[in-house]
Amino acid sequence: MKRNYVLVALCLSGKLYAQTTDSTSNRLEQVEIKAYFTKQPLLKLTSSAAVLSQQHLQSQQSPALVSVMNTVPGLRMEERSPGSYRLALRGSMLRSPFGVRNVKIYLDDFPLTDAGGNTYLNLIDPYTINQVNILKGPDGSIYGANAGGVISLYSKGYHTLTKPEVNLQLTGGSYGLFQQQLNAVLPINHTQQLAINQSWTRSDGYRQHSSLNKKNIQLNYNWQYAKHSELKFTGFYTDLGYQTPGGLTAAQMESDRRQSRPKAGPNPSAAEQKAAIYDKTFFGGLSNQTNISTKLTLFANVFGSSNQIKNPFITNYEKRDEKNLGTRLYLSYVDRISKNLKYELQFGLEAQKGWYDIDNYDNNQGNIGNPQAKDKLENSQQSFFARTQLAWLERLQVELSVGLNENKIAYQQRYPVAQMDKSHIDFGNTWMPRAAVSYQATATFALRASISKGFSAPTIAEVRSSDNIINNDLKPETGTNHEFGIRWHLWNRRVIFDASVYSYQMNDAIIRQVRETGAEYFQNAGKIDQKGIEAAILTYLMTPKSSGIIRSLQVGSNFSLNNYAFKNYKIGDKDYSGNKLTAVPKTVWVNTLNALFPYQIRLDLLSNLTAAIPLDDANTVYAKRYHLLQGKISWNKAIGQRYQLNFFVGADNLLNQKYSLGNDINAFGGRYFNPAPLRNYYGGMNFHF
Repeated sequence: MKRNYVLVALCLSGKLYAQTTDSTSNRLEQVEIKAYFTKQPLLKLTSSAAVLSQQHLQSQQSPALVSVMNTVPGLRMEERSPGSYRLALRGSMLRSPFGVRNVKIYLDDFPLTDAGGNTYLNLIDPYTINQVNILKGPDGSIYGANAGGVISLYSKGYHTLTKPEVNLQLTGGSYGLFQQQLNAVLPINHTQQLAINQSWTRSDGYRQHSSLNKKNIQLNYNWQYAKHSELKFTGFYTDLGYQTPGGLTAAQMESDRRQSRPKAGPNPSAAEQKAAIYDKTFFGGLSNQTNISTKLTLFANVFGSSNQIKNPFITNYEKRDEKNLGTRLYLSYVDRISKNLKYELQFGLEAQKGWYDIDNYDNNQGNIGNPQAKDKLENSQQSFFARTQLAWLERLQVELSVGLNENKIAYQQRYPVAQMDKSHIDFGNTWMPRAAVSYQATATFALRASISKGFSAPTIAEVRSSDNIINNDLKPETGTNHEFGIRWHLWNRRVIFDASVYSYQMNDAIIRQVRETGAEYFQNAGKIDQKGIEAAILTYLMTPKSSGIIRSLQVGSNFSLNNYAFKNYKIGDKDYSGNKLTAVPKTVWVNTLNALFPYQIRLDLLSNLTAAIPLDDANTVYAKRYHLLQGKISWNKAIGQRYQLNFFVGADNLLNQKYSLGNDINAFGGRYFNPAPLRNYYGGMNFHF
């Protein structure tokens, strides 16, 4: 009998499921996640995790990942203005004035996080991503330095096709938004396949002086050149430019929330100084996987990037030339001790080297003036790792892993005084162990527990921040995470529950501070107590069917409780011990509703309730709580056997909330706020053939 497949992709605290229906069955199958070298069911995974499918990524507006990323408990993504994003996983934005730090991010198994510790996530176009895998909690034993977790992005084009497939999407919306996105997967022959992803995004922005112009092209190529060997290439070029409107005081935001940062004292306005970031980046990586035997696998890759960055700011004009090279390789052996006992062994290395030329000049209204400072820095880091896993009766899984991380920085001043020899900062050798266990008590119920060490060295942007001073006093963040969780599927998986509780005790947390000039610097903050609860429930109120007004209906609810506080933090005569951790909301509650109607009409609703957020270490200023409601309606129409059209319209901030997303932390002069857009709209079409 002919089967009809309806994919319902949902991320609820780490789950992606596919529903398969026909006249004889109605079951919900769990999709596997690639984690710790192999694919495995999420139910049995020893970590708290999440999976976002491509369908889920497209359930809201496509120019940014912000709303869909924030559906994952424990993960927070912010947007200061179009193109300027921050992301934190089980932590805060203390270290991230822009960009991503303290979280390790991979693109198709290549580290997107560079040798200096930064990840330019805004270089990636969301439309190129097919799936996102998220591992929550420190995982330095396998993935190198991180204290928050690991995010893996997988591109479109690696699924095997026999015929070419092309998708063209056009989107337009409020505040001058226009986006064109193209994805083409081209099978060359039965062993080779090429994928091309191209996009152009522009926006005038909600605030004055916040326009965006981004051009991206990405190539993915895979070649199975032997029966047990495959070669893959991922490469992209991004030309990104966006204006930075700057933070406002509460009074300025109340007076005119769309204005950019005005003139203050001796400092000109953001518009006068043409404050912006321009980033032209090449990234490429080549990997090879060979199954030497049915038990032994060898994986090796090489990757590199080149970033040319210009950043006119209020007080200076910065130019950065950043180059990175790296490799990741490992051996994996899988075998059985007995019929009921299976084991895995992996040994490997990940190493990166970065070269950074950073020059600062006077900013004469967007033009380069006299030099202020010039420095040359080099960063080298390597992580040696080993892991073993025992699986008994497909029920009990025990993992033991350990990593040895080495991180060093060399620097040399070139201006105003030329330094003849290099100076060095050595963050030492750090062991990062992890022990974890998962027990599947029944076919639908599993418990998990883990203990792991986190480690995150200061990034190049923190050692040499915008105050143009080399800070060789910064120490790495370290800490130990204890975690326990459960996964439970009820009533034939029509109700899915996932929860975890954790305690992460961090030492020497790195915190952003701002000088009177507006330049930032970083310092360590003693100890931080991070305790949290994450819970999610997904209910299929109506499983897919072929008749009726409502063809399928599912609702989900995700909740995060972040009980984060400074444990021991003193600056001079100021004692912040016991205060709430800056930039972390106490609670985040996200609800989703997905409904399918006749004629392939789909409704996606998302509700995000975020509690008040402390914006300074003294807890004297808070960003107000907000309730963000978003919705999207799409209609899919088949044209013949080959073509499909999809039309969609959507709205953001339906409740017209006045809120700030992407606040400036510990801002001097009270300029904390980056107002987010009020109610706004978008619409577009997708053509598939």
